Amino acid sequence: MSAAPAAPEVKSGQLFKDCWSCRVVSGGGLVLSGAYVYHAARRVMQRGGPTSMGTVAQVTFAACLAAWGLVVLTDPVGKSQRKDLKTQ
Repeated sequence: MSAAPAAPEVKSGQLFKDCWSCRVVSGGGLVLSGAYVYHAARRVMQRGGPTSMGTVAQVTFAACLAAWGLVVLTDPVGKSQRKDLKTQ
């Protein structure tokens, strides 16, 4: 009987960093959900309803969702280079 080949070791943090389609799906979903929440808050304001703290919280939450989606899409972690003062 032959031995099964060993699976390569992959760090859990590195697994999703290289997956462009995973970032597009999850980041796009967050941006679209932020747009949906914002649209729901705007719909209340366009009907002439009073601007309450709940509406302000919805708009703020929508902005946070969209910003989180953009961060997932751009993946800024690890892209900045550390400057070493000794080499300059």
